[in-house]
Amino acid sequence: MPGTKLDEIDRMILAELQADGRMTNVELAKRVGISAPPCLRRVRTLEEQGFIQGYHADVDARELGFEVQVFAMVGLASQAETDLSAFENRCKGWPLVRECHMLNGEVDFILKCVAPDLRTFQRFLTEELTSAENVASVKTSLVIRGAKDEPGVPFDVLEERLAQRA
Repeated sequence: MPGTKLDEIDRMILAELQADGRMTNVELAKRVGISAPPCLRRVRTLEEQGFIQGYHADVDARELGFEVQVFAMVGLASQAETDLSAFENRCKGWPLVRECHMLNGEVDFILKCVAPDLRTFQRFLTEELTSAENVASVKTSLVIRGAKDEPGVPFDVLEERLAQRA
């Protein structure tokens, strides 16, 4: 089971950093109950093993003038692996696309997009997304408001599953 190769201290470190990636190593060590040097070694190991993929600030898009958030459901004409990869790579080059997920079902991809205004998003939609190679259909939904936006994973669920298996 994923997560079992981590001990309880590693999981606590990940949970604490997920909640607040800016805390000092000394504060992190105090919260997880170990001294600072081994805590730092564990964090570096978690980074090297890919459990920690990076650190970033959670910025408020609206405060920065990005008033429009849209989910775009994209259907492709071909689902051959080379065509799927080509679309994913194209998404990486579009600044308005903040997330790109391949789905199972009638929609091939869902894109989370942000734009400063509707005109900017419409231009992206008509000039780039719908005209992109292999794109057969695009359906969009404008976000009215968000109710929840939690990063990462629910560590309490992981701990509960691990306790059941012990």
